[in-house]
Amino acid sequence: MISTTRPVFIALSIFAISAVSVDLIVAVEDADRYDVVVYGGTSAGVVAAVQAERMGKRAVLIEPSRHLGGLSSGGLGSTDTGRSEAIGGLGREFYRRIKKHYDDEANWTRADRDDYRFYRPGDDAMWRFEPAVAERVFQEMIEEAGVVVALGQRLDREDGVRKENGRIASITMEGGRVFTGEVFLDTSYEGDLMAAAGVSYTVGRESNDQYGETLNGVQKEITDKRVGEFVEPVDPYVVPGDPSSGLLPHVHDEDPGRDGEADHRVQAYCFRMCLTDVPENRAPFPRPEGYDPLRYELMLRYFETGQKLLPWNNSVMPNRKTDTNNHGFVMMSTDYIGGNYDYPEADYETRERIVADHEGYQKGLMWTLANHPRVPEDVRGEINQWGLAKDEFEENGNWPHQLYVREARRMVGRYVMTEQDCRRTRQTPDPVGLGSYALDSHHVQRYVTESGHARNEGNTYGSTGGPYPIAYGSITPRAEECTNLLVPACLSASHVAYGSIRMEPVFMVLGQSAGTAAVLAIEAGIAVQEVDYEKLRERLLADGQTLVPPAGRASRGRTRRMPAAEDLDGIVVDDAEATFTGEWKANDMTGPFVGAGYRHDRNAGKGRKSVRFEADLPRSGRYEVRLSYSVLSNRATGVPVAVHHADSTDKRRVDQRAKPEHDGLFTTLGTYRFEADRPAAVIVGNAETDGHVIVDAVQFLWVED
Repeated sequence: MISTTRPVFIALSIFAISAVSVDLIVAVEDADRYDVVVYGGTSAGVVAAVQAERMGKRAVLIEPSRHLGGLSSGGLGSTDTGRSEAIGGLGREFYRRIKKHYDDEANWTRADRDDYRFYRPGDDAMWRFEPAVAERVFQEMIEEAGVVVALGQRLDREDGVRKENGRIASITMEGGRVFTGEVFLDTSYEGDLMAAAGVSYTVGRESNDQYGETLNGVQKEITDKRVGEFVEPVDPYVVPGDPSSGLLPHVHDEDPGRDGEADHRVQAYCFRMCLTDVPENRAPFPRPEGYDPLRYELMLRYFETGQKLLPWNNSVMPNRKTDTNNHGFVMMSTDYIGGNYDYPEADYETRERIVADHEGYQKGLMWTLANHPRVPEDVRGEINQWGLAKDEFEENGNWPHQLYVREARRMVGRYVMTEQDCRRTRQTPDPVGLGSYALDSHHVQRYVTESGHARNEGNTYGSTGGPYPIAYGSITPRAEECTNLLVPACLSASHVAYGSIRMEPVFMVLGQSAGTAAVLAIEAGIAVQEVDYEKLRERLLADGQTLVPPAGRASRGRTRRMPAAEDLDGIVVDDAEATFTGEWKANDMTGPFVGAGYRHDRNAGKGRKSVRFEADLPRSGRYEVRLSYSVLSNRATGVPVAVHHADSTDKRRVDQRAKPEHDGLFTTLGTYRFEADRPAAVIVGNAETDGHVIVDAVQFLWVED
């Protein structure tokens, strides 16, 4: 281990001294010296630094802001776990500590613990939490491990990375503080250290052709199918019908591109707000300085089409708080579409303007929803039950301190994770963790269609079919570019794969693996690319990491223990992957069901709503097709279902008041022949029905060739 107090001696020949500036010598002599230098106090950074210290190396955690934990302490309290049993090691330890906090009834100050459905006494971990609690847990882990923390330190991105023989020797902050180390980790959301070190990276969407994917590049067609009639036609011009009046804010007049084509655009960012409906803890939504109602004209016109779908997703947290996120099925929500294209590579000053612009946009959105007379009265009434939680982010006016940077730079490293890795259609080498969340991208752009209407594009969501391994090569640069840097957050992945990997628990998993690899590289005196994988794997397993996808049915952190689509036999298409026409309400009140819940037609809009479940079957032949729905007395008795197969279309009616014959979950629609090169489709409608129509999942079970 390198001592931080031992004098530093620099051996230089008499000829070399003349070529080295006095400033450099002074800077190195005055440097903070560590074994492992971690840049970025995100959840990945905290875990990486803690792991290095626990393995006996001296670590420093450098964070440009004044807070640790990134999004996990910045408002994202509703953890996107995927399969929670795929999360091990220090990541799971964090969520266990969260659970321990909420085991204490004294910490339930504004709610009854037994009334909170996401608290389960028998579980070892808890996946929903208040922001302040998360930051406190991260701080405890840091203090217990003895990690040195340097807050308010931004990397000098122009001249702050000094390399020698392909290795980073030191990094300098804007204020002049210098950190030297044996191995460096970039755990930031932006990848600034990686870029300044000369490591290859990309920004934006690749084409589908580049890696042989299906969900990359521009996705107009798939976005249209997913959104369906949630977005009614909305005029994008300042004066409706008059293109010469100019476009409304947040709509661009550029060519949106062709399906599958690469572009420079980045999926939208937002702030994950922490709201509450407790009057004494509720602050009203503020009207931002420079408020311009024209920024929200698209939303107001959307409401005037008769739509009343609330433009947010309110996930309930302990103590009657929320993690409030974007709602993708409305014209405008908390995502600021198009406002972040310059962010990944922008200088600090420009980024600050972009962050401030996002804050102004989102605050203005909330103020409009709460106060504007053109917002339907019942929508305003619902919004005004909520406000910013006064006891969160107190130093920042109760506003989150972390912008949700869903995607910025992505390294192009030794191994690029792609859609094939996430769907496990190819073997991924040297796993250092698991991902399991869906292939998820938020909207990327808002443009004008040929018919002259505003349209959002970029929202995709595809199943991975279960947990999948993440390669060690995806967190290591190419050896010719840098031999002592690891990048577990802006890792090497395509836009599609990154959409699944980019979840906070996975960042913690990869942070621990990166910290472990850093220590092994130091102890062996080798490049990070040369770390013996078997030794790395042995240590990761000893420290509780999960490297092999779990089998069998298990909880995914949901309200009740329901089977996930990937745990069932055959090919299962959940409602989360279906294409909706009309407004369908999400619910999880009546089980059993597949995945996180199901949807219903609200017993309204009869004949104008439908859901398409589509699957790419692995081989041609005959399949038994089953439909899942949850039974209740208010269900429809004659739900129209159409099965599109290789020979024809079979139409039938399903009584959803009758218990499904297979485990009370699925009922058989019939056995049909399908061709592998043609998608199999089941369409559920609501025409001429006498109750609520339920859509949950469709299962395809192989029978024979």
